[in-house]
Amino acid sequence: MVADPSIVDRIERQAERLHVSIGAVCNNNCVFCMEEDRDGRFVNNSAMTPDRVRWLLEGHRGAEEVCFTSGEPTTRPELPEFVAWAKELGFRRISMMTNGRRAGHLPYAVALAKAGMNRFYISIHGHTAKLHEGLTRTPESFDQTVAGLDAVAKLKRYGVELHTSTVLTERNLPHLLDIYRFLRSHGVDQVVFNVMQANGRADTYFEQIFPPYREVAAQFRAFIAEVGEARPMAFLVDIPLCTTEGIPDFNRGYVEKYRHYDLAEQVKLPVARDASREGEGRGRGLLLVTRSDLDDAERQKAPACASCKYDAACEGVWKNYTKRFGWDEMRPVAP
Repeated sequence: MVADPSIVDRIERQAERLHVSIGAVCNNNCVFCMEEDRDGRFVNNSAMTPDRVRWLLEGHRGAEEVCFTSGEPTTRPELPEFVAWAKELGFRRISMMTNGRRAGHLPYAVALAKAGMNRFYISIHGHTAKLHEGLTRTPESFDQTVAGLDAVAKLKRYGVELHTSTVLTERNLPHLLDIYRFLRSHGVDQVVFNVMQANGRADTYFEQIFPPYREVAAQFRAFIAEVGEARPMAFLVDIPLCTTEGIPDFNRGYVEKYRHYDLAEQVKLPVARDASREGEGRGRGLLLVTRSDLDDAERQKAPACASCKYDAACEGVWKNYTKRFGWDEMRPVAP
């Protein structure tokens, strides 16, 4: 039996994917949303015209994955056309990050799959309406999202993959096992538990909703011990690896590398403004932004991190997190 690759190996081998930010609005109002500047998002994503989207796709022809994201991508009527372009241009995986509500209309989900979408990342934050809607702050969103799960699950026989994202807060952290079993019962292939990014609304409401890493890791360890599966399809993502020792490497996830383009005037991160970053032709006025840009601007490491066996793979810790909780949880792991 071949052993699973280590979490460090998986991080090192990951491929960068293209994010196409098209959702100018969102029909949920999540308390932890990192896109707190909704006016700025509206301006930026409204500018992602079909002509610009086509330019982005053509410039990354044949890449491993393109993911339509930001805001709620299903609010764009052109989404099925964008997906068809991506298939035509040779993207192996075509996905979207969505709250899944519109996917609950089966003909719409079918249209996306026929156009070429073969993976859905659906955000759901609880196994009950009370828990989920307390975080989305949107009445009736739970039943609609569950309908989206059920519709996409019907398409799995045609090669469509169904993944979920559950953002962990003080409210839903005690319910990992119930959430996992609920989602798996609705046909979910992989259940991803995302630790919050300490930005946007998660920073605004930090004291009310953000659990310490040690608490998250302890709850996840307990979940793994209790779930009763040899290989649970659950993954804990965006938490320093030094805090998750004792969790099987298979269940330790990571945030994928990505690149996306924003309007140059909308980019707030300290990104180099040079020819290699700037869009040309139909993309003029766009600026390339990567996951590393966000990490470099908003995360940090302590001097002691240099002695940790995870140092090369670790992105660091959110500055807004250590401002509240300090560094006591992050203890270097000996090589």
